[in-house]
Amino acid sequence: MMRWTVHSEETLYQDKWVHLLTADVELPDGRHLDHRLIRTSAAGAGLVVVEDDKVLLIWRHRFITDTYGWEIPLGSIEPGEDPATAAAREAEEETGWKPHGPIEPLLYTQPSPGLMGSEHYLFRANAATYTGPPSDDFESDKVDWVPLGDVYDLIRDRQITAGTTLNALLMVLANTR
Repeated sequence: MMRWTVHSEETLYQDKWVHLLTADVELPDGRHLDHRLIRTSAAGAGLVVVEDDKVLLIWRHRFITDTYGWEIPLGSIEPGEDPATAAAREAEEETGWKPHGPIEPLLYTQPSPGLMGSEHYLFRANAATYTGPPSDDFESDKVDWVPLGDVYDLIRDRQITAGTTLNALLMVLANTR
């Protein structure tokens, strides 16, 4: 078996959002690594809203990579909150569109399991109603309904690069063929 064994973990930094640790990890061949890992405080929930062959996306800047790109609405699940409810709440807060009808599970993903313990629960809805400007207006420069047929080109042109968004949109496209 190729299982790595964790002998110890030590906190390097922790706040309400992130927990950075160092771990003494033994590889299957007996070598040890001083590995870093990140644990996030809450799981995330995201929603892909597809209506009339268009997907609801936000165009946003990510300061860490200093890049812009299209993303699905995604945010933290509040304590005691159901992931589907969190996904719908985040979608409305970030886009101003309230999903309605069934909110179906789409996929579960761990964005970077070699570095962090982060979980994303993703859902799909097939309708939404505009309720007004996004309450989280700091999240994006614009909100738009993007044709599903444009998604492959946007990925190729590096306008969609966020891993969770890629997973979600490619799953939607795979299920529409």
